[in-house]
Amino acid sequence: MTMPKQQTTPRVPAAVGTGAGPAAGVRLADVAVRFRSKKRDVTALSDVSLDVAPGEFVAIVGPSGCGKSTLLKLVAGLLTASSGDVLLGGERVTGPRHDIGYVFQRAALLEWRSALRNILLQAEIRRMEPAVARARADELIRMTGLGGFEDAYPHELSGGMQQRVALCRALLHEPPVLLMDEPFGALDALTREQMNTELNRIWRTTGTTVLLVTHSISEAVYLADRVVVMSPRPGTVTEIIEVGLPAERDYSETLGRPEFRAAAAHIRDLLGAVSAHD
Repeated sequence: MTMPKQQTTPRVPAAVGTGAGPAAGVRLADVAVRFRSKKRDVTALSDVSLDVAPGEFVAIVGPSGCGKSTLLKLVAGLLTASSGDVLLGGERVTGPRHDIGYVFQRAALLEWRSALRNILLQAEIRRMEPAVARARADELIRMTGLGGFEDAYPHELSGGMQQRVALCRALLHEPPVLLMDEPFGALDALTREQMNTELNRIWRTTGTTVLLVTHSISEAVYLADRVVVMSPRPGTVTEIIEVGLPAERDYSETLGRPEFRAAAAHIRDLLGAVSAHD
């Protein structure tokens, strides 16, 4: 079986932080995260280096507890590295980055606000021009297939539709980077497949840089340009796999492509049968 091409350096290393439009590059250089638990010192991440070019889609997989979510929090500025550098758009991250978008496993919508008003909450927090925010919200609602549900409340929406609202909210201010932490982990298989297709289309339309944490190998390979495979704690980068698929991907057709099968099989070999589930 032909292995997918492996890549340990960014495709456009000189372009990190200099991409056109809102997308920005991300760089982690020799990053470590250490903390003190009740009984001992713990190293969550060790010597992690990664370059993500502007507009690139990178997925991160690895065993539970290996530091995948910690890595996203570093990029968002919610955690500070014990050593090493984290840069977003060429600037060192020294505190919370209010310009990024973040989507979690749970949509975390406000039950007393409609879908549209949940999306526009982002505009209120950021004091966006109301007319600009509404136009952007309408565009995202069309893009995600939420048309007709603007006035629906969270309890009236399915899990997949709630995540669409959360995605619109995260993209409303056109963030340079979108961070996604197991965003579809709580969805049923069919809805998850639909959301994967939606996310691929939205990424191609917006050109936003995306970092996705997932336990699903299939999801990672289907969505990403490259897949970062992490080791058990202390988490470090075991290997970076370039998927080699076209940007526009039909779900059923993509899963049957030899590049997809080869990449998924190689990642499973790296992780081992008990290290990640699919």
